[in-house]
Amino acid sequence: MSATSTSRHYRSLFISDIHLGTRGCQAELLLDFLRKNDAETVYLVGDIVDGWRLKRSWYWPQAHNDVVQKILRKARKGARIIYIPGNHDEFLRDFLGTHFGGVEVTDTAIHESADGRQYLVIHGDQFDVVIRHAKWLAFFGDKAYVSALAINTWINVFRRRLGLTYWSLSAWAKLKVKNAVSFIGRFEEALCDEARRRGVDGVICGHIHHAANRDMNGVHYINTGDWVESCSAVAEHHDGTFEVIQWAKPKQADALPAPAKERPVAA
Repeated sequence: MSATSTSRHYRSLFISDIHLGTRGCQAELLLDFLRKNDAETVYLVGDIVDGWRLKRSWYWPQAHNDVVQKILRKARKGARIIYIPGNHDEFLRDFLGTHFGGVEVTDTAIHESADGRQYLVIHGDQFDVVIRHAKWLAFFGDKAYVSALAINTWINVFRRRLGLTYWSLSAWAKLKVKNAVSFIGRFEEALCDEARRRGVDGVICGHIHHAANRDMNGVHYINTGDWVESCSAVAEHHDGTFEVIQWAKPKQADALPAPAKERPVAA
């Protein structure tokens, strides 16, 4: 089946935490996703390029360049591309309000869905107390995360040889360690509080690499996940409902993914 015949069109797509410039980036899977999914508006919700890692050592294979070119090609074909920097690509916060090759750079955005609801679109690092008050600890945590991803790569080499599916060590650890679960909960609550403060119906963010799509005490909380572990994005359908898309793993890369377990949240 050709990419064109299997492509899907959405009103909006939200993608974050790609981490171009790192070995953990799943650039090939993201390219497959971008080829098979289009939208009128594409939001890049932070940590698209990993400036932290690139400062330490340069890593930029062709696949990472292909991702950038694919996004720019969507802009040339008429899609609106909005780039909201995160903490790993915070250098772009010096260029807020500018356009690069048809890509708008802004600190936050208010997205109005097809059914009239308003959403704050923000990366979310502004509500991470470690990033705000102990950046050295964030850098230390980033190194530990890279080590976990390296271990995870070898684990999955053996799993593939045994015919088993992909498994994420770091995602498992996050959900098993009490403090990590508590951090995720506090982060989600802080973002929902900010949505209430701004008088909007929901929030769409990234940062914690934990995809979600649910109601939290009257606020529609959506997290796009990431393209390092879960390979997930959020799509807004033309009726205004939202869906977390968990993209196919390498063995199923030629097939369209099944809908995620979390269903779109109604108005």
